[in-house]
Amino acid sequence: MKDKLPVLFAVLLFGSMSAGSGHAGETFTQWLLSWKRMKETAPVSDEVYKDECGACHFPYPPGLLPGASWQRLLEPSALSDHFGDDAELDEQTRRHVLAYVLANAAEKSYYKRSRKVMASLRVTDSPQRITEVPYIRERHRKIPASLIKGNPKVKSLSNCDACHQRAAVGVFDDDTVMIPGKGYWNW
Repeated sequence: MKDKLPVLFAVLLFGSMSAGSGHAGETFTQWLLSWKRMKETAPVSDEVYKDECGACHFPYPPGLLPGASWQRLLEPSALSDHFGDDAELDEQTRRHVLAYVLANAAEKSYYKRSRKVMASLRVTDSPQRITEVPYIRERHRKIPASLIKGNPKVKSLSNCDACHQRAAVGVFDDDTVMIPGKGYWNW
C-alpha cells in the first residue's frame, strides 16, 4: 500500500489538472496548491455582472446558488418580474451574465461555502433565493428576527453585506459578521 500512495497522489494531482475550478483561468491543481481553497466563495470577478446586478442589490457570488437556480433567475420572463422589480437586460448582456454565473455556480466551485451549499440541496432543488438554501438558512437560524427584519439597517437575510463585512470579497466567516446596531455576532 505504501508503494501505491505516491502513484495515487500523482493521479489525483496531475490527472485533475484540466478540471476547472469554476474560477476563470484557474485549474484544479492551481486551486489545490493555493490557500484560496480554504476561502468561502469565489469573489465576483465579472464587471458586467457587478454593474448590472450590483446596481440594485449586493452582487451575490455565483457560488451561493446552483446553476439551475441561476438559469431560472436569468430567464427573460423572470427578469421582467425579478422579485417585484423589472430587471430586464438586453439579450447580449443577459447571455453574458448567464454564462458567467453558470460557469461559477456552486456545483462548479471548489470553494468551502459553495460545497456546503451544494451538500445541503437535493439534486432537484433550484432555490430562487439565496435565503432559501438550506445551508444558509441553518447558518442564520440562531440570529433573532429583531436583529434582521427588525433592524432598519439590515431588513432581510438577502442583504448579505449589511452584516458580512467581507462579503464583497467572497468571505462569509463568522468572525467577520457585525450586525449594525449590535456589533460583532457571537455564535
